Amino acid sequence: MKVTVKKKIPEISVVISTEFIKLQDAMKYANIVYSGGEAKQLILDEQVLVNGEVCTMRGKKLRPGDRFTFQGQTYLIAIHEHN
Repeated sequence: MKVTVKKKIPEISVVISTEFIKLQDAMKYANIVYSGGEAKQLILDEQVLVNGEVCTMRGKKLRPGDRFTFQGQTYLIAIHEHN
């Protein structure tokens, strides 16, 4: 019996200091895309998951604790803690 072990890719935190960030803006902020137009097309092409589900809403509001995944990499929305 052959067992295949897949390495889990660690999540990347996208730290925000606001209540929410829109999906296309989070993709730009995380340097996944160069423009909102590029993000829009990838989202409409169903290439982005939000909390494990395909999302086609580029204006989807992501709040701390939400995750989005693109090309196998997961990004966690985190809040910047002020001291």
